[in-house]
Amino acid sequence: MLLPAEAEVARQLRRYRAWERLMLAAPADRTVRATFEDSGYTLCVLMGKRCAREAADAAERFLRQGAAAFLHEPEPNGRMRTHRGTRRLPFTARRTTAGR
Repeated sequence: MLLPAEAEVARQLRRYRAWERLMLAAPADRTVRATFEDSGYTLCVLMGKRCAREAADAAERFLRQGAAAFLHEPEPNGRMRTHRGTRRLPFTARRTTAGR
């Protein structure tokens, strides 16, 4: 499992929190809302979460505990977050040399 650089996590978390404050101050501003949602999406991708709030919490834990502790903490479903092998996709088409 690849982990993001701590500097990048910190930068994206600061960006997300800054846009969150602006969005709370001006919720009707579509530009602010769009940029806030974009920053949340970036944080989700960076931290591997589906929800921006979960991603922000994970980023804070990542920065507070470090990468090694972050990898070995339990997920909300009780499973440990460890390296998993690559998932193999089902084989749907066979390649043949016929017709070449």
